[in-house]
Amino acid sequence: MKDTTKNLYHERILTVLVHIQSHLDEDMTLESLAGITFFSPIHFHRIFKGMLGETVVEHIRRIRLERAAIRLSIGSSSVTDAAFDAGYETVESFSRVFKKVFGCPPSKYRTQHWETLYARIPGTVHYLPETVRNGLTIQIREDSVMEVRIEIVEPMRVAFIRHTGPYMECKTAWDKLCAWAGPKGIFNANPKVIGICHDDPQVTPPEKIRYDACLTVNEETEAEGEVGIQVIGGGKYAVCLHKGPYEGLEATYAEIMGKWLPQSGQELGENPSFELYLNSPDAPPEELLTDLYIPLK
Repeated sequence: MKDTTKNLYHERILTVLVHIQSHLDEDMTLESLAGITFFSPIHFHRIFKGMLGETVVEHIRRIRLERAAIRLSIGSSSVTDAAFDAGYETVESFSRVFKKVFGCPPSKYRTQHWETLYARIPGTVHYLPETVRNGLTIQIREDSVMEVRIEIVEPMRVAFIRHTGPYMECKTAWDKLCAWAGPKGIFNANPKVIGICHDDPQVTPPEKIRYDACLTVNEETEAEGEVGIQVIGGGKYAVCLHKGPYEGLEATYAEIMGKWLPQSGQELGENPSFELYLNSPDAPPEELLTDLYIPLK
């Protein structure tokens, strides 16, 4: 495949992926999604499956199911609501598929995942089986030493390369993005360096995790090949500074989601979380600074 043709395919499929994740509560037909790419439906379907390894229907169903699992895991959704939000007509059919994917019924997952979540926060035990009465009841310790601020984030236009796989293996995406941005003088404008984390590694299989390596760009910058353009932010976020190695980010996410959020009076929003990297990745691991942005309603 010539580079120009390959680039065209990447650009169009990236556009569809961004559209899907932004419209999960809407009906999306193969024809409407194909129209975004300007491919015929049959060609679009074959290209999509060939590039992503799953059909459009499988991709949408998986992303909706994983969103349902996240909502159940943080206690923001009942099993019935999660089933309907995921596009299932009955709780029974949702539960059957959910158990096949996650290994247990959604009602059990809803309680057990809290225990898993808190187990990742050193020195805390917030859930015991006997605390469950007509649903999930959790006693939250209010001694978190986290410093969390609330910010209104203006929309940011970013150039990005999508990495699919474990978060800690995203270096190739960053190398490609930086190699593309350097000759264009993008670093002369001191862009914000951002990572968009679309999936919870406790929910999504490692090989399916989606991460966007991003640099803020101006209105004149256009998509090119593997490099797509999207707008992120635009709303209220909880922001917490993580100090230390990137390997520790998951524990910080667990603490802000499992300790701060339940007692904050805030509700989780629909936008993806993202990370703002404040210093060079070449800094000593213990000196790395990362602001975590958690979307709020």
